[in-house]
Amino acid sequence: MKNAVSKNPSRRRFIKQLGLGLASIPLIGLVACGGGSDSTETASNDTGSSDSSGSTGGSTGSSTSWASGGTAAMTANFPDDSLFALGTACTVALTKNLTEGPCYFTADTLDDISEEQTGLPMQLCFRVIDNSCNPVSGLEVEVWHCDVAGIYSGDTSGSSDSSGFSSSFCTGNDSEALRSKWFRGTQITDSNGRVNFKSCFPGWYSGRTIHIHFRVRNNNNDEVVSQLCFPDAFTAEICTTHANYSSRGIQDTTLSAGRDTVFGSSYDEFLFDYQQNSDGSLLAYKTIQIS
Repeated sequence: MKNAVSKNPSRRRFIKQLGLGLASIPLIGLVACGGGSDSTETASNDTGSSDSSGSTGGSTGSSTSWASGGTAAMTANFPDDSLFALGTACTVALTKNLTEGPCYFTADTLDDISEEQTGLPMQLCFRVIDNSCNPVSGLEVEVWHCDVAGIYSGDTSGSSDSSGFSSSFCTGNDSEALRSKWFRGTQITDSNGRVNFKSCFPGWYSGRTIHIHFRVRNNNNDEVVSQLCFPDAFTAEICTTHANYSSRGIQDTTLSAGRDTVFGSSYDEFLFDYQQNSDGSLLAYKTIQIS
């Protein structure tokens, strides 16, 4: 198991030269949903107060320490759909999709996408709704992100689409990464538009804030391809205090400084809602609205 990201200078140059502009895909809405999880499954959080980066989606303070050891350490159940309650009105902020990036290839249908990698265990939950705020079933929701060391997996065997995958940049030519498919997976939305993944909180690589990619497809047609991120205060907490992340320290690119070339100054609408589960794992969730 690797403990540090590959020090590949070409990888760092690539991220700064990539441009990471907005993809020319139709508009969608991302709904930032307020709390509402089952209190028997998640720890209590003050979701009404904002942190230093303006998020109202979670709290970094807790009486329970963060879990470690990967998804095997999770004992909390996934929360029910009240997590995504919209209240009496559906208010959306229309936004463009964000770039797919150079580290995508199609993934298998999995619920636990960690491949037994270590890290802060994370429940990753999405709900897809339409313009009228009705749930949309039967859609493919795909996610991919790097490991705790900022490296993407790179085993493209069996993938139906790896045309844009930049192996050297994404894996740093790490031998374990090249034979792995960690932190990639696809689920089909149920009758409530819901999908759940078991994963681990990502690490960081130079030039980007910590982020998670996602894609929603309908009969092989993209509805949205985008990315989501976490508030600076939360990423700083994990990167400086959690045993699986602290050896690398805080990320070199933050949202509030405006240096992340993907999210820019509009990062608020791409922030995950999040909170800590009773077992110390992380719950990260988002409602996605498609047109």
